[in-house]
Amino acid sequence: MVCRTNIKILIVCFIFLVGIKEAPATSFYIIVDKLGRKVKVKTPVKRAIIVTSYEIIPALNIWNQIAGVSRWVEEYCDLYKAFVKIDPKLKKPEVGTGTDLNIEAILKLNPDVVIIWTYDVEVIKFLEKKGITVIGIYPDTLDDLYNLINMYGKLFGKEKRAKRVIEKMNEIFSLIKKRVSEIPLQKRKKVVYLLTKPTTISCKIGVTNDLIELINAINLGGEIKKRYADVSVEKIIKWDPDIIFIWGNAGYDESWLYNNSQWKFIKAVENHKVYKLPDWSNWSPRAALLALYMAIKTYPEKFKDINFEKIANKFYKEVFGISYYEVKKYERN
Repeated sequence: MVCRTNIKILIVCFIFLVGIKEAPATSFYIIVDKLGRKVKVKTPVKRAIIVTSYEIIPALNIWNQIAGVSRWVEEYCDLYKAFVKIDPKLKKPEVGTGTDLNIEAILKLNPDVVIIWTYDVEVIKFLEKKGITVIGIYPDTLDDLYNLINMYGKLFGKEKRAKRVIEKMNEIFSLIKKRVSEIPLQKRKKVVYLLTKPTTISCKIGVTNDLIELINAINLGGEIKKRYADVSVEKIIKWDPDIIFIWGNAGYDESWLYNNSQWKFIKAVENHKVYKLPDWSNWSPRAALLALYMAIKTYPEKFKDINFEKIANKFYKEVFGISYYEVKKYERN
């Protein structure tokens, strides 16, 4: 009788141990975010709210793990619009914008994590007090962008796909570097990158500066050690840039500069070398295509044989799983 009891106990213990072995172990990922905070997140994340860097959603195909998005996605993101048009079920609830979040909507969605830019630290603190895990991001370099994509890969269990995305970005960057690397300093084009208004420029800190340097051009705003700055028209006239790029989301275009008497003697304006960029985020894998677009406009003689749309279409299919031409229908520029 004792023997039978012992056997039963052993069988129960064996089943219990097997059950422990087969149960998925809880995994945690500790992130040091842009604010220097250590954030512990249970992975893979199943319900995330993404307020910024939303182009990574289709890149990593994490639609089913997203609980909510910024209103900016609906208004500005051509990729999101194209996917939702194809499959309306992909549409996500909105939670306001990065500068005007709807806290009530966020709490109602009960997310595992909220990924937000570091614009409003007080909002981040408030969400934390409500028991919401928050990651503050603001990639200031291409390396930061790579780290961001890898972070998403780890959070959502998409490490291999994140690595593949970065490889595809590097293929574009390598193409550019091969074409422009031997341009001597004295022949490098001088560039000014205009932002929300014509006198707000991109400076030394930021992915934009890295893209300008990657195409072997000179960012005239790079002498200012900030992300962006307001400067006078006189300052830009004195710089006399060869090329002017306008942020894709700006409320003005090339014609504004061409028709403005204050700007007409600037070399870039005189020579009609002002280009409004596609309305894409540079916190995205598409930063690689932005660099290629800028390189072609800056050094057209180096890229005569390059068909931008053909390369973009290949990149879109490999990275996002959709045609460039399908997405282009929803571009605002």
